[in-house]
Amino acid sequence: MRIIKSVAAMQRLARGWQRAGTRVGFVPTMGYLHAGHMSLVQRARRLTGRGGKVAVSIYVNPTQFGPQEDLSRYPRDFARDVRLCREAGVDVIFAPDNAQMYPGAGADKFSTFVSEGELSRSMEGQSRPTHFRGVTTVVAKLFNIVQPDVAVFGSKDYQQAAIVKRMARDLNFPLKIVVAPTVREADGLAMSSRNKYLTGDLRAQALVLWRSLQQARVAVREAARPIPAARLKAELKRLIECAPAARLDYAEFFDPVTLVPVSGVTRGTHLALAVFIGKTRLIDNTQL
Repeated sequence: MRIIKSVAAMQRLARGWQRAGTRVGFVPTMGYLHAGHMSLVQRARRLTGRGGKVAVSIYVNPTQFGPQEDLSRYPRDFARDVRLCREAGVDVIFAPDNAQMYPGAGADKFSTFVSEGELSRSMEGQSRPTHFRGVTTVVAKLFNIVQPDVAVFGSKDYQQAAIVKRMARDLNFPLKIVVAPTVREADGLAMSSRNKYLTGDLRAQALVLWRSLQQARVAVREAARPIPAARLKAELKRLIECAPAARLDYAEFFDPVTLVPVSGVTRGTHLALAVFIGKTRLIDNTQL
């Protein structure tokens, strides 16, 4: 397994793979890897087939963090990430620094961005106004650097995956975007690097996200007619905020393709949650 830290070196390797006709799978990450990330690596390996290559990027992208968010605190353990990637059979880790990814002025004064203007308006886009501009910019840059045939994203970040798919389509990136299922702990909590912050009884309180998804699913499947979204949101807010450290940021019911909010919740509607557990903000989603 190779570890590459320069954009130029990664692009040289990618061009070599292209000349050789090698199929490349790519998993972009911010590191602090867990079993959820490894499931994406396994999916990328299956999609590239025999003789293919799998590349993983490890880069905590500053432009997708707001000024009051946890950029400096975001968990990092590069040595552990390398071990997990090696055990999973990753061929290349691309691990640039900010000077490589935002040359010249640096991330603070970077002036060229990629923005998606439709799917990014609601939910995370509303709660974190500059977040998706940072995501689409860095993902576009990574696609140009690694030049993969297929890139694999997790469905825990459902809106992000939808936006990346739209960006790849609209900007004619010659690759396929695959969205893999959310990987959960045995008790239902979605795996996330930020789960590291859940100390003491916060870990148990975080299960309120999973319970809320389940309650909404049961309610919809038992209902004879569409449930008013406002009523179901109020019920979920009461359930979530029964946990002492929990505060609902948003609960949104929406069409799974257009991401447009719906007023009546039925089978097939998608639900996304963002909840603060103490100072830690967690997201989750499901199709009802």
